[in-house]
Amino acid sequence: MAATFLASCAADQPNLENSRRDITVAAETAPAGSILPAHITSVLPRVLPSFVTMVVSEPRQPLSKSIGMPRGVSSGSGFVVDKAGHVVTAAHVAYGVRYSVRARASNGRIFNGIVVALKPDNDMGLINIRSLHAPAVIPAASPCLKPGQAVFSLGKPHAQGDTARIGSVKFMHFGRKVRYGRFGYPDAIVLKMATRRGESGGPVFNADGELVGMVVSTLSRGGRPLNLAHAIPLPPLARFYCAQANCGPRWRKLAAMTTSNCR
Repeated sequence: MAATFLASCAADQPNLENSRRDITVAAETAPAGSILPAHITSVLPRVLPSFVTMVVSEPRQPLSKSIGMPRGVSSGSGFVVDKAGHVVTAAHVAYGVRYSVRARASNGRIFNGIVVALKPDNDMGLINIRSLHAPAVIPAASPCLKPGQAVFSLGKPHAQGDTARIGSVKFMHFGRKVRYGRFGYPDAIVLKMATRRGESGGPVFNADGELVGMVVSTLSRGGRPLNLAHAIPLPPLARFYCAQANCGPRWRKLAAMTTSNCR
């Protein structure tokens, strides 16, 4: 697949506003017989509380005490992984250790946090927002997904509202390394999904609302979107998270797994 990779991050950063969140269900690339928007709407109340959007700023720039947010270095999406307020996102969104984060939770409230860890070579970042008491995602027991399997993501494309995007698994493996600047990843799940800038770091769920991956990039060719995206699978996410924090039993099991046998 000859394509250009666009990291779905920085560019035009949004202002975060302390207001109620509404979410749009988009199904541009959903195959026939896939999860229906009505099903996603029924699952959303379970998964939406774990979803956050964020703007990241340099450590030396104090966070504004006003509702508005000063222009940051990056923005994107993320998801809560434990009761301690740890949030996983893409490394190119988190940008740098000790960078300041202003995150908007599913209830519309704004919280301050800090980047605590990065793994640029697998595009993963960990943020801590201690005052964020939100339910954590539930990871799937197996990291393997089947081609054609229906999935959906949560993200906030720039200049648009929060979006639940329905798609499907195209391939479990991309088969080669991807680099963009100082970030990249050795392999990724290929999704048939029309993600946009701003959705990096967003969670990917199966039809049961279990976490199966994290969006990291949107694919295009000659500037034209291919309606394909890359997602980091569960085992590297689990190894990264468990190396930095006190993770739960399911995360520890996933950290010991691999996707090499997934087809």
